[in-house]
Amino acid sequence: MAGRQEGHGIAVVGYGYWGSKHVRVLSSIPGVAVTVVDAHPDRLIEAAAHYPAARLSNNLDDVLPDVDAVVVATPPASHAPVARRALETGRHVLVEKPLTTSVADAEMLVALSERQGLILMVGHTFEYNPAVWKLRDLVHSGALGRILYVDTARLSLGRYQRDVNVLWDLAPHDISIVSYVLDDVPSATAVWAQRNVGGPHADLAYLRLDFDGVGVQAFINVSWLSPNKVRRVTVVGEKRMAVYNDLSDNERIRIYDIGVDVHAIDEASDAHGLPVTYRTGDIISPFVPFQEPLLLQDEHFVDCTQTGIPPRTSGQRGLEVVRVLAATDAMRDHSIDPLPSILRGAFETPVTPDTAASDGRSSVNRSVFP
Repeated sequence: MAGRQEGHGIAVVGYGYWGSKHVRVLSSIPGVAVTVVDAHPDRLIEAAAHYPAARLSNNLDDVLPDVDAVVVATPPASHAPVARRALETGRHVLVEKPLTTSVADAEMLVALSERQGLILMVGHTFEYNPAVWKLRDLVHSGALGRILYVDTARLSLGRYQRDVNVLWDLAPHDISIVSYVLDDVPSATAVWAQRNVGGPHADLAYLRLDFDGVGVQAFINVSWLSPNKVRRVTVVGEKRMAVYNDLSDNERIRIYDIGVDVHAIDEASDAHGLPVTYRTGDIISPFVPFQEPLLLQDEHFVDCTQTGIPPRTSGQRGLEVVRVLAATDAMRDHSIDPLPSILRGAFETPVTPDTAASDGRSSVNRSVFP
């Protein structure tokens, strides 16, 4: 099928796990004409079977003159060159997470989109999730009280990636969620990561983020090597605690009226114990109507490309997440044996977050963003 289709033309580059989902939701949006671009003939055959109205191509350059925007859903290492090609030819771009695999490439794409006057959007899908919106509302309304810390877990058996480690694959979701919920960006990070099986990439990692603007720390656990699938964000406040469980069918947000109250020591005889009392109250699960986050995200992208309004998850937000991820690589490249590192105060070692190398060793270190 050749030539420009009727409607708002969007090319989806890469018909893999995420690309096929983008094709599905974009095909359901009225007025959008979808083109599937993939170098693998078998994937194009599969796309044609499911979406007979879509145009098919094995070369992005062949379809760029006939589309208005491009969705990049290729492996992360190819995000930068594919997105750059689309921007250079005057096309708006949505890039799946992570935006790129290096800070330099992310900065290049952001600068290029600004020079060209084009939309550059990153696929931080959970920022379009109504349950995450509710969690943010709870934090900013003061219902939880002063936020003490945030804890997240994103665990499963697989999917191992060829070109990035588990942090680059899974942590972008949680970094973007916590940044969105707290309305702040990380100022420093510490990381421990380990390769257990497979190739050169770490498959288990723990990440600490310091949000100095709001005085909160977040702790992120990601793994490709877990017997249980977990998608959970816990926000602990002085008044209440809230848990967002993305795998729950009908109770994705739970608010716990529990906590710990600390009291002053009145008698010397009480000094041997910690003077606290534990509060236990109701558990409330507010109704959160389900709306598919990917559909909301892609509808927003289409709207942005048609109206010129800035996207909620701009390229700049993607760059902020890439800076955190690149800092973890920089720290791991400078790592030594974890236990002596802690004893020698490695958590205070500043590292410039401008690299994206990965060697898969265990590591503990801290980076302060400039």
